[in-house]
Amino acid sequence: MTPNVPVKSRRRIGILLFDKVKMLDFVGPAEVFVEANQRVDGYELVLLSHNGADITSSMGVRVGVHAAAADGGEFDTVIVPGSEFAPQVYDDPAVRDAIVLLASRARRVTSICSGAFALAATGLLHGKSATTHWKFAAHLAELYPEIDVQPDSIFVRDGLTYTSAGVAAGIDLALALVEEDHGADVARSVAQLLLVYMQRSGGQSQFSASLRANAPRTPVAKAVADYVSSDPSRPSTLRDLAAHANVSTRHLTRVVRDELGMSPLEYVNSMRLDLATGYLESGSSVAQSATLVGYTSPVAFRRAFVAKLGITPSQYQRRFQTTEQPG
Repeated sequence: MTPNVPVKSRRRIGILLFDKVKMLDFVGPAEVFVEANQRVDGYELVLLSHNGADITSSMGVRVGVHAAAADGGEFDTVIVPGSEFAPQVYDDPAVRDAIVLLASRARRVTSICSGAFALAATGLLHGKSATTHWKFAAHLAELYPEIDVQPDSIFVRDGLTYTSAGVAAGIDLALALVEEDHGADVARSVAQLLLVYMQRSGGQSQFSASLRANAPRTPVAKAVADYVSSDPSRPSTLRDLAAHANVSTRHLTRVVRDELGMSPLEYVNSMRLDLATGYLESGSSVAQSATLVGYTSPVAFRRAFVAKLGITPSQYQRRFQTTEQPG
């Protein structure tokens, strides 16, 4: 994948592949290193499988590898990509053994998307901070309570262990590694060549707008959700919510906090922001969206939106409303 130059002049990047791997999870980061070689010729890419055999990706595409993990030698960086079939795809003892072996021979270890489950299963994330794709984050935290899972992060570095969110976040992480190795100018030129941001604003929550608020399960929490959904612009005090649910304010607070991990009013605000993103996506202006969900002003709405998502309502709308280019 890279020109034939002496290996000693380059950092070796080992990418462990396995059946059902998501191709974009390893192709995206690999292209970052390939583009970086146009500037610094600093990387050698080595595709590996646990036994040296070709693998079949989640798309059904057969991918050849350079070597078995045991025969790969030493690496500067090892990358474990993800799979839609995580975490079961990492249950294969041979795959786990390969990950442990490669990690022992590498300076730094990284995962893309659900590849975090592979690092977790082999103990490489024990006691560390990590992230994964937002749809896997809760499951990772449940399976491995000793890991500080940061579900909104695009990528997380803890020492020389790196984890990233899904697909495009692997490109973000690879750019960060290039910047560590060769400086910001090289990383910036790679980002420009690939037409990607050097650093995206906001976290993963901007990509999971409809799923941010936890779904209520108990009748009391459902009553709160119904109350807000029926008229999100209506002022909602704790007393109003308790009266609608026909419980005391104390009981309401306890039930909602136990179930959803937040106060009733925090849940109301979370729901309002979720509803507001829907209005933004359907074409409502920022001012209209603010009014529809009960904010006293667009400024107050903007402040709450940025605090929650890390980007402004206008930025969110531009990024997610359409793929059409301006005329």
